[in-house]
Amino acid sequence: MSTCLASRRKKQYNRVWIPDPEEVWKSAEIAKDYKGDRVLQLLLEDGTELDYPVDPGSLPPLRNPDILVGENDLTALSYLHEPAVLHNLRIRFAESRLIYTYSGIILVAMNPYKQLPIYGDAIIHAYSGQNMGDMDPHIFAVAEEAYKQMARNNRNQSIIVSGESGAGKTVSARYAMRYFATVSKSSSNAHVEDKVLASNPITEAVGNAKTTRNDNSSRFGKYTEISFDERNQIIGANMRTYLLEKSRVVFQSENERNYHIFYQLCASARQSEFRHLKLGSAEEFNYTRMGGNTVIEGVNDRADMVETRKTFTLLGLREDFQMDIFKILAAILHLGNVQIAEGDGHLMVFCELLGLECSKVAQWLCNRKIVTSSETVVKPMTRPQAINARDALAKKIYAHLFNFIVERINQALQFSGKQHTFIGVLDIYGFETFDVNSFEQFCINYANEKLQQQFNLHVFKLEQEEYMREDIPWALIDFYDNQPVIDLIESKMGILELLDEECLLPHGTDENWLQKLYNNFINKNPLFEKPRMSNTSFVIQHFADKVEYKCESFLEKNRDTVHDMLVEVMREGKVCGASGSECCSFRSSLYLLMETLNATTPHYVRCIKPNDEKLPFEFDSKRVVQQLRACGVLETIRISAQSYPSRWTYIEFYSRYGILMTQQELSFSDKKEVCKVVLHRLIQDSNQYQFGKTKIFFRAGQVAYLEKLRLDKLRQGCIVIQKHVRGWLQRKKFLRERQAALVIQQYFRGQRTEAWAAIVIQKHCRGYLVRNLYQLIRVATITIQAHARGFLARRSYRKMLEEHKAMILQKHTRAWLARRRLQNIRRFVLNIQLTYRVQRLQKRLEDQVGTRMLPQHLLSPTDLLYLHRILSYAVMATPLQDSCCDLRNCHAHLPHSVLESHFQSQKDCYEKEIEALNFKVVHLSQEISRLQKLFREENDINESIRHEVTRLTSENMWSLYETWDRSFVCLADHLPLFAASDVRLSSGPKEYLGMLEYRREDEAKLIQNLILDLKPRGVVVNMIPGLPAHILFMCVRYADSLNDADMLKSLMNSAINGIKQVVKDHSEDFEMLSFWLSNTCHFLNCLKQYSGEEEFMKHNSLQQNKNCLNNFDLSEYRQILSDVAIRIYHQFIIIMENNIQPMIVPGLLEYESLQGISGLKPTGFRKRSSSIDDTDAYTMTSVLQQLSYFYSTMCQNGLDPELVRQAVKQLFFLIGAVTLNSLFLRKDMCSCRKGMQIRCNISYLEEWLKDKNLINSLAKETLEPLSQAAWLLQVKKTTDSDAEEIYERCSSLSAVQIIKILNSYTPIDDFEKRVTPSFVRKVQALLNNRGDSSQLMLDTKYLFQVTFPFTASPHALEMIQIPSSFKLGFLNRL
Repeated sequence: MSTCLASRRKKQYNRVWIPDPEEVWKSAEIAKDYKGDRVLQLLLEDGTELDYPVDPGSLPPLRNPDILVGENDLTALSYLHEPAVLHNLRIRFAESRLIYTYSGIILVAMNPYKQLPIYGDAIIHAYSGQNMGDMDPHIFAVAEEAYKQMARNNRNQSIIVSGESGAGKTVSARYAMRYFATVSKSSSNAHVEDKVLASNPITEAVGNAKTTRNDNSSRFGKYTEISFDERNQIIGANMRTYLLEKSRVVFQSENERNYHIFYQLCASARQSEFRHLKLGSAEEFNYTRMGGNTVIEGVNDRADMVETRKTFTLLGLREDFQMDIFKILAAILHLGNVQIAEGDGHLMVFCELLGLECSKVAQWLCNRKIVTSSETVVKPMTRPQAINARDALAKKIYAHLFNFIVERINQALQFSGKQHTFIGVLDIYGFETFDVNSFEQFCINYANEKLQQQFNLHVFKLEQEEYMREDIPWALIDFYDNQPVIDLIESKMGILELLDEECLLPHGTDENWLQKLYNNFINKNPLFEKPRMSNTSFVIQHFADKVEYKCESFLEKNRDTVHDMLVEVMREGKVCGASGSECCSFRSSLYLLMETLNATTPHYVRCIKPNDEKLPFEFDSKRVVQQLRACGVLETIRISAQSYPSRWTYIEFYSRYGILMTQQELSFSDKKEVCKVVLHRLIQDSNQYQFGKTKIFFRAGQVAYLEKLRLDKLRQGCIVIQKHVRGWLQRKKFLRERQAALVIQQYFRGQRTEAWAAIVIQKHCRGYLVRNLYQLIRVATITIQAHARGFLARRSYRKMLEEHKAMILQKHTRAWLARRRLQNIRRFVLNIQLTYRVQRLQKRLEDQVGTRMLPQHLLSPTDLLYLHRILSYAVMATPLQDSCCDLRNCHAHLPHSVLESHFQSQKDCYEKEIEALNFKVVHLSQEISRLQKLFREENDINESIRHEVTRLTSENMWSLYETWDRSFVCLADHLPLFAASDVRLSSGPKEYLGMLEYRREDEAKLIQNLILDLKPRGVVVNMIPGLPAHILFMCVRYADSLNDADMLKSLMNSAINGIKQVVKDHSEDFEMLSFWLSNTCHFLNCLKQYSGEEEFMKHNSLQQNKNCLNNFDLSEYRQILSDVAIRIYHQFIIIMENNIQPMIVPGLLEYESLQGISGLKPTGFRKRSSSIDDTDAYTMTSVLQQLSYFYSTMCQNGLDPELVRQAVKQLFFLIGAVTLNSLFLRKDMCSCRKGMQIRCNISYLEEWLKDKNLINSLAKETLEPLSQAAWLLQVKKTTDSDAEEIYERCSSLSAVQIIKILNSYTPIDDFEKRVTPSFVRKVQALLNNRGDSSQLMLDTKYLFQVTFPFTASPHALEMIQIPSSFKLGFLNRL
């Protein structure tokens, strides 16, 4: 830092940081240019002037520009040092209410001591698939990065969560595991993810306790290894634990509690299943009442017990196993109440619960067995020794129970398959230092030394890889190496080895061990010290701070032994076994942990406790900076600051600092070369930056300098604009004043006399007269125009009326001529028909007459000719009665002697037959128009008639009369046949019934060709909408007409199953889903339209009403089809959402549709994934094109317009929700300029709706929350009236969302101002009366209720034709 400052002297108005005893660091402004003096004149923020003594070689650190304050990544700060880090965290946490911040590869998590709505499933889905730098810092972002690297690189990952007690480690680890369980759900029914999450409540119940710093403090370290298969789905997990705080079982400090499980058990003691444990309230037991307060505010121990038992059951641990655990826990509580006395009731309960012999337990609690080489001695113990033995036994039992529970949890989480990769989540205690530090703090700090070493090496390695990747010269960076401290603790003859050695000695004591430490390390190792005022302590210089340890109880806690005879008694009850040195086991488990971490890619989460009072969003600078120093955050900053901490891609630099480039530089095509030329010109010292392959590396302070140059250029430009505008305004004002002055001067000088006044009056009078004349002429012109236009209109009307009347006359005339022609044709056809029928009748008479002939002498030739004429007349006449009368006249001319007797006997019979035949002939006359085809046979018929007359002359009268009698009978028999043959012969254009005939065995072929194999692309253009649905319904009508229930049921079931199958087979094909959604709706509408129900028949034609189903009610199938349509619609929406969702954020949020209004700011280690010059990036045009594709496909497939509107409304809701959710999670997007860009993009969407005539689809209303958010980003946010306007205008945003946007508002330039906390509080006070949701994120999975409108088909079933491409030739149109 001093090097940077030496190159540029402290200038006036620059701001610096100076140390402060209260706030750690205080901001001040330089009041006078610094010229190397010993005193720096400063002006504090409260207005106080200060002469601050300085060393020219070590000047105060500079403060970053306000534009860089509040960054997501601390490495984005131009000046990297402790005060800058502390100030950035304070701004983000206390003012913006953001608890997560990146510091290079570390996620810094501040405990808000308040429930925040940022952990729901909607947040998880928002971070899923996103790159780490694209979203605001979050534990989910770290989890997603680990999951993505595991899937991409097939390499194991670790998330290391550390921090002191109360910092939120357990919660952070829990959320990370929940993220993995949500995004990697397996398709099996084993619910492995739920089991993995269920392990947390159990381990927290038996391993967490209330401390003075935290109500749910983890008193053990835990490494959970979550296993994944090749599809990156969870298949199991395994848990390893470290250093359980066993001493808490028998001792708790004031205001602390024992482990939660004891209080849960006592709270449930009155339940029937726990009565045999003989428990009472927690105040009745020594081990649960030591802290003085057995209740945690806001915690229900009985409800927690229910939850604990549920998780036991979820893991497959049976009731009897759970009860065994509770027995052991109850026994420990009773053991704590044992008074070393005869007949102790608690001792009896203890032995009863564990199945032990009471006398033996009592004996060995009070006596100790000493074995020597020559004899065995039983030695009584003093009361304190007996109490220590009792407590040691309780600790031993609980430790074994804890390990046993963890073992059973691991068994429940075991998996049968092969582990492909894993992600480990380490929840471990951070560096601890208390007023009194003992063995536990020593082990904890030893573990943190090992983790810090691993962290330093990893950071160093990443820096080196980045430099090598960008081909930047690598210079060794000096960083703190804590290997000497680790050697002091674990090397040969180190602290741990000396401790184990002392524990092996029969008479080893803490004092002897401490004396060995003094002898070995004082004045020999600079990291080990002896306190001046104590002979029972030692001091170790850790990486974070110096820690003084009390040697008391070190040996006892390391031995962790129970007397041998008590161990034997416990083994008889199968309660616990043997164990070794605590220090040795911890060191071996720590070694395995470090080996695992070194084999994985680590991700770091450092949890910070902002204050000790657990107040929400209160920032205690002293406590925070202490933890920052201890957790390695500042070490990361220091390593980054020594090299090139600020890194920009060439495109980002070009976009941000293009304003500093000259016209000549901007004319170059190669942007990379332009950046190099500009930097050489702006920063002469080439050591302050390096050019990599894709990035420019800057030393600390250079970005701030460039920002200052940019701001100066913008300010200079603003000044120029202001200068010209103000000059124009002043000139305009000056000219107006000058003219006024001239007028006044003229008055005073007498230049304007009465003549001038007369001229003015004349001017106004002449103007008045001219205006009156103009108005008169105008009115006259309008009147003339009105009459002329009226005359033309009336003339046009008369002409149209005459033409209309002429057309009516022509119509009637042409109709009369057409009717007359038709009548002539009908008469002609009638004659032809009757002639043809006579021919056929006479032919049949010929066939039926026998060979018998009448004597020729009975009939003369004249009589025969007359008979022929009568017969011809009888046949050609329409009524057969006339024919009968003529026949009787004929009989009158015959000899009476021959016919009289026969005629009388047959008269009555003939008259009856003639009457029947008369009816038939009348029916035949109605079919005259159908005999046009027989016209060509006229000549043949005439020839046949002449032949028949000749033949009749040779027959006798009696045969003729018998034949005539038979002819009537034959005619009556064959009339139906004539009618049928006439119909077939005279068929003109065919009339269809709107049915399709098919055979039962062709049903499978019908479903296969019409549904399963049908490819709509290329065919759908030439089809009527819903043609397959209409074909199916015509087949349904055929089955209904046959009244065949089995046939109809089989067809409906096959059709529905076929639709389901084709949708399942093409579940990712949008066009196929659109096609079958349309056809399913059309089929459903056809079933309704032709159901016969009045409500669906209102718009039917007469013919459509005739086509209704007659025999079956298909309402049940309508319901099934409706369910199928809903399922297809949901899948249809999902496909559209999946296709458009990747485009939404890049197109609406990131794409800058308003060119020249860029919202890009300096970024840190976590670079944004999307680059400005990325040609493959989605734009707003991409979104509109995708929407147009959806719309055109839906319309092409004949989807109902109302259904199209509902689908578009659903898509627009998704667009608004995804964009708004991303805005909530991206602080860098919450700026005024970004609000303008969003508003512009929304206008494009509204124009699209208007263009597609979808403005009434309510899709625009779904964008209202996003539109209000864009307005909120642009509106002024300073005064009370602004707050009231925000309250009134932002009605579609919840209070949580409004406050989130206000807190996240980020100025892009120094001209913009941050939203002050006081203004946020004003708005929040106004919003408190709202009763809206407390959820921050919108539910992107929400689906509006779909309704399928009934629309009657306009297509007549009789007119529908089947294309040959359907391959349905086996269907027959009826």
